[in-house]
Amino acid sequence: MSDVVMRPLRFTADVAAMRAFLETLGLRSRIESERGGWVDMLTGRGMVALHDAASSSTGGQPGQTNLSFEADKLDELKERLEQVGFVDATVFDEAYGRVLSVSGPEGVVIWVDERSDDLYGYKLHDASPDDRWSVTPYLTGADEAPWQRFLGALGVQTPVHFGPADGDFAVRLDLTTTEDLDDVQARVGGSRTESGLEIQDPDGQLVVVHG
Repeated sequence: MSDVVMRPLRFTADVAAMRAFLETLGLRSRIESERGGWVDMLTGRGMVALHDAASSSTGGQPGQTNLSFEADKLDELKERLEQVGFVDATVFDEAYGRVLSVSGPEGVVIWVDERSDDLYGYKLHDASPDDRWSVTPYLTGADEAPWQRFLGALGVQTPVHFGPADGDFAVRLDLTTTEDLDDVQARVGGSRTESGLEIQDPDGQLVVVHG
């Protein structure tokens, strides 16, 4: 796994249902909390984290998706961000591990969790990601040029889709696959559009799978 990995965070009213939905698409569960309120899932490029909205300490609402990341060495990442002008990058300790926060374009606060070998309270699965799948979020309310600069500073290689730049910043959980979309549609339903396969997830949110 590379140093910095895209890992959108979905707050959900039903972790089990969202997990089953994403596993049916092709994602693989890697780590889950023993209490059942958290699971992160792998693709060939990128990850998705699921968090029980009811237990969120930050007020996350069901169906809300935040842009977040996972990295190996936060101190090195902090230094790299500061060198290119993101001077408020801060590393601190949470109960579950070390975290970096930094203000991205338009003042959007981005969180990067440090990978940890301490799995107390969590279960690790022997997950083999399906290399045909990638996590490719769709951002709205985001000016593409500064966001691409920010993602480059992070060292993220995963493509991101950009929608209209006006309005509030928002993240949609989009995926890209080389699997035949007819086969994907046979598993999960949805409707085909010019963008790809549009599906409603268990939180009632639109997910687009790009071919």
